[in-house]
This record gives sequence, C-alpha cells and structure tokens, in this order.
Amino acid sequence: MMYIYNVTINIDESIHEEWLHWIKEHIPQVLATGKFEKATFTKVMIEEETGGHTYSVQYWASSRDALDSYYKEDANRLRSEGLQRFADKMLAFRTELQIVDEFTVNFN
Repeated sequence: MMYIYNVTINIDESIHEEWLHWIKEHIPQVLATGKFEKATFTKVMIEEETGGHTYSVQYWASSRDALDSYYKEDANRLRSEGLQRFADKMLAFRTELQIVDEFTVNFN
C-alpha cells in the first residue's frame, strides 16, 4: 500500500527565489534517504490571503514502515536546514495520505 507524505509550504515573496533554488536541492536529499520512491513538486494555484507563494511536495513511500523510518531517522535533520534558513519567512504543514485506489482513463 502506498503512502504520500505531503508538505505544503507558504513562502514569503522576499525569499521566494532563494527558497526555490534551495527546495530543488532539498527534494533530492530527501529522496536519497531511500525511504521514498519519487517526489512531485507542485505550485498551489489558489492565492493566499496572507500573500506569498504556496507549494506542495508529495513524497511517495511504498510502505508505512518506510514512512515511519523516515520520521525516526531523517526528518528532524532534513527539516532543520530549511527552518534555520527561512524560519520566519515560511510556513509549512504536513499531512499523510494513504492511497486507497487509482483510476485511469482508457481511450482505446
């Protein structure tokens, strides 16, 4: 059963470009832990009342054990760099999603 570890982040305009550069280095570091199979990086298209830019990173784990191992072995270390660099200019919240089923369109 697949799990998605979703991190939604609102970034202040003043650090937007710096943060974009950083996150594109950070995502491969998270994947390098071996706990996730892939990641999807998306921009949230709804404008926030607070301003800034909002993004979502979805890390795909093949099992609950892999996700739990990430929390236990890697999460604090990998989160700390972003918090130290962008602490008062970004707001992040995390959710876990369990894939129940997948559907595709077949036009044949």
